[in-house]
Amino acid sequence: MERRPLLGLMGGAAIGALGLGLSSSAALAQEVTLTLHHFLAAQANVPTHILDVWADRVEEDSEGRIKVDRYPSMQLGGTPGELYDQAVSGSADVIWTVVGLTPGRFPSTEVFELPFMVTDARAASHAYWKMFEESMQEEFADVKMLATWVHGPGVIHTEDPVAQPSDLRGMQLRGPSRLTVQLLEALGATPVGMPIAQTPESLSRGVINGAVMPWEVTPSLRIPELVENHTEFEGEMLYTVTFVLAMHQPTYDALPDDLKEVIDSNSGLEFSIFAGGTQQDYDAPGREMAEDMGNNIITISDDEAEEWKVLAEPIYDRWIADMEGRGKDGQALIDRARELMAEYEAAD
Repeated sequence: MERRPLLGLMGGAAIGALGLGLSSSAALAQEVTLTLHHFLAAQANVPTHILDVWADRVEEDSEGRIKVDRYPSMQLGGTPGELYDQAVSGSADVIWTVVGLTPGRFPSTEVFELPFMVTDARAASHAYWKMFEESMQEEFADVKMLATWVHGPGVIHTEDPVAQPSDLRGMQLRGPSRLTVQLLEALGATPVGMPIAQTPESLSRGVINGAVMPWEVTPSLRIPELVENHTEFEGEMLYTVTFVLAMHQPTYDALPDDLKEVIDSNSGLEFSIFAGGTQQDYDAPGREMAEDMGNNIITISDDEAEEWKVLAEPIYDRWIADMEGRGKDGQALIDRARELMAEYEAAD
């Protein structure tokens, strides 16, 4: 199989050094350009406050020997659901994507997407990385994993107010993942799968009546301008979504050891916690925008959420049975995730 060039812009002297097998000190003169591809607009919170932070740190710590070219909004082509495979094939060197865009492909990660499972994005992102290292590497064996995280609380954004599950009947809502689609069905709504970038147009054209997403992404999508009602939950999150930042493995393997260390030192557990926490922190400005516009924000208390949790409970049973069919112990994954999240919260 023909291999694409792995290293980006390389000086002629460095190429000569590599080709002649000269000393590592000569090879260190090389320059590497990485492409970073994702589906959000460049000004959205995740690119601005997470992905650019990672890329800037890599460039700085490599003393300019690594350059990261950033391509937002699918500028390198393809669809959001194809991002992971772009990292596998090397058509992009680094990608950030929603795991649920390829439903069922990475089943273990769904433990964090179960309804009312997560209370804090930092704790869940900590647990997610730990469980990736313990038991998920086989599912992601064809990439170099850089970070794993979740966003803050999922919120229901609708044209009409939603204060109880029955209010969702007859509504068509955009759902981001397999388990969220199941949750919306259990609550009485009709889920519509679509990339998040299509949500504003779908709302404005009346294709959907609302969407579920965290507060942090709503300003960049103009959600508070398109719908006037928002339903949030205290305590346990209605849902969250899992993300991965992943790299083309041969690109990583081709780096000299000191540049691998630059990638490694800016990735992993701490960056995963930073990413999840940062995304959750930016929920506040999104919520404030809706407040400033005079929108109706409905907060479901822990007691009021019991009705919602009862309706969502069968999703756990179905997921555990599905995991068993895949040769995985779903209950053990749930127990381990809860254990790791509790450990983080106790130590915080």
